Amino acid sequence: MSQAGTGSDGAGPRLVLATHNKGKLRELRELLRGQVPGLDVDTQVVDAAAAGAPDVVETGVTFAENSLLKARAVAEATGLVAIADDSGLAVDVLGGAPGIFSARWAGRHGDDAANLRLLLDQLSDVPDGHRGAAFVCAAALAVPSAVGTAHETVEYGQLEGTLLREPRGEGGFGYDPVLQPVGEERSCAELSAEEKNAISHRGQAFRALLPAIVEALART
Repeated sequence: MSQAGTGSDGAGPRLVLATHNKGKLRELRELLRGQVPGLDVDTQVVDAAAAGAPDVVETGVTFAENSLLKARAVAEATGLVAIADDSGLAVDVLGGAPGIFSARWAGRHGDDAANLRLLLDQLSDVPDGHRGAAFVCAAALAVPSAVGTAHETVEYGQLEGTLLREPRGEGGFGYDPVLQPVGEERSCAELSAEEKNAISHRGQAFRALLPAIVEALART
């Protein structure tokens, strides 16, 4: 077990997000702030690197399978309650692609600029009326036996919108600059963090998971 998992007195990490993406960690901390009694989100909600968790290969063929793989592996490795998400962009005219390959659509994992450019190039001749897309998220919670009775939970979220022709905005990450949510005049990257969290696919999934998170942390 990682040393991060020894903080049973509440002083150390209590919840680990199975990611190395600082943007995702920041979003989770803000979503949990003030929601779990006694939880210091800035010190007790950590990412995989801080918890000493290994990288997990995403071998699943759905968002749910990948999120469960990551949460389960990190919970087992650290002895901490673990959360993972797998999320991506599903484009209507691409039959739901990039989907689970969103983070590596251009060939190299996490190259946001290359992913955006490739996607926009692929859709360059698609008219505005057919540029529908949605951010989709499956969020998983894994409770290790070290915390209590081992169990797993998965929840979902979806943010529908339209793909812009050029990136707009400096906020967010990933495909945020090119998705304009339904009912909005701005891209996701032009929204404030609070506005984005209120409607985002990840926010929806994590909020649906919140009761299970509270219950699991009450045992630590």
